[in-house]
Amino acid sequence: MNTVTLYTTDTCPYCRSAKSLLASKGVTMHEINIQREPGKLEEMLTRSGRRTVPQIFIGDAHIGGFDDLAKLDRQGGLMSMLA
Repeated sequence: MNTVTLYTTDTCPYCRSAKSLLASKGVTMHEINIQREPGKLEEMLTRSGRRTVPQIFIGDAHIGGFDDLAKLDRQGGLMSMLA
């Protein structure tokens, strides 16, 4: 299974939704909390080009935020990306 990386914060409801969706698929995630590790904000910006959380990566592929992840799942592409 490809590695799933999420950049999150403690207070973000979309981060919780993304983690819940991925957990429902049995996915183990690598979470990087940019509130607890402020230096990781720059890493997230460099990788994604975005300032909002969550930012989700499957392997090296940037998925985007929760809405993008949910759309990918609805369209049936999430499980194939995870394989």
